[in-house]
Amino acid sequence: MAKNPRKTVPRKPSSKARKTLKVAMIGYRFMGKAHSNGWRQAPRFFDLDADVELDTICGRNPKDLAAAQKQFGWAKASTDWRAVIESPDIDIVDINTPNDSHAEIAIAAAQAGKAVLCEKPLGMDVAQCQEMVDAVKKAKVVNMVCHNYRRIPAVAQAKKMIEDGTLGDIYHYTARYAQDWIVDPDFPLVWRLQSKISGSGAHGDICAHIIDLGRYLCGEFAEVCGQMNTFIKKRPLEDQGAKGQGLGGKGGKKMGKVTVDDASQFIGRFKNGALCNLEATRFALGRKNHITFEINGSKGSLAFDFEDMNRLQYFDNGNDADRQGFRDILVTQPGGVHPHVGQWWPPGHIIGYEHTFVHTIADFVNACVKGRSIQPTFVDGMRNQRVLEAVEESAKARQWVKV
Repeated sequence: MAKNPRKTVPRKPSSKARKTLKVAMIGYRFMGKAHSNGWRQAPRFFDLDADVELDTICGRNPKDLAAAQKQFGWAKASTDWRAVIESPDIDIVDINTPNDSHAEIAIAAAQAGKAVLCEKPLGMDVAQCQEMVDAVKKAKVVNMVCHNYRRIPAVAQAKKMIEDGTLGDIYHYTARYAQDWIVDPDFPLVWRLQSKISGSGAHGDICAHIIDLGRYLCGEFAEVCGQMNTFIKKRPLEDQGAKGQGLGGKGGKKMGKVTVDDASQFIGRFKNGALCNLEATRFALGRKNHITFEINGSKGSLAFDFEDMNRLQYFDNGNDADRQGFRDILVTQPGGVHPHVGQWWPPGHIIGYEHTFVHTIADFVNACVKGRSIQPTFVDGMRNQRVLEAVEESAKARQWVKV
């Protein structure tokens, strides 16, 4: 593959020699695009402890891979991820492949002494996640699972307010993640709808995010009671010759069985006694990437809507009765007032989805330099998987299940 000369993101001049971390990214479609932007922008806007070099992008289709290499600005491209991971030049491996290959690549990367950033869900099941955790612990490598929504400034602000006692004792966590991209029965049987590749459907793909946010904001889950459903049981097999894959694509004439859930929902209880109610669906017409949560405590409440991601709603029960009501916190104040936004724009100038990956990668790079993993770690990914599997077990048995 032709080399791209724009491979290193430079930093400001320094009298001291700076470390350069070379990155290999495995996978190049939707998440590969988001991560590539993060790798390129993080050193430009954040004061990182090392320089970053976009060394190698990996994938299976040489033609599409070459196009991604050129578009995203990687120096090299390879269809052999094993050879790339084994290269002594590589410091970080970023995994954006379908779920069934996360464990194999992450374990190999850890054994090769590389820091590992892996997309969620971490693995196909708890046992596989445990193998991944064991591998990074044994190798003592920095590891992180990419739950980028933790680093939305409004979500980080919610975490700050909960930790400083603003809400008092937490009573409720209610969350919903809704999409509509597979409502059409003619939408093809892409890999995300096949359990052997994806592990689960809306449950592992998007419910994993609101489970992670629940753990991040409210604590560990204790028990759950859930249900799951597949609304469309068969779909056209994907036309491999058609353009668009993953979240797009076209179906052919042959039909195949859908082996994952279209929607999942569960109620539960946290170890601290708070109650929860979570729903994830790909069948909510009009909802493209709708994430909401509300947290109610003894002193106040917080509410968040990803479609208005720079705003956090806050109800303070300590206000005078004639002045009570939810008020908006515009989470765009720099100078350390609001998390993550200090390197971006003046107050009131909003940021977007792509910035969550920049924040994630900036924190990960600095963690690599320090040699310390940063949350959410592979252990967090495994704990999320335990909740996912407990809900699946509950849905099958139609009873409460302890996490």
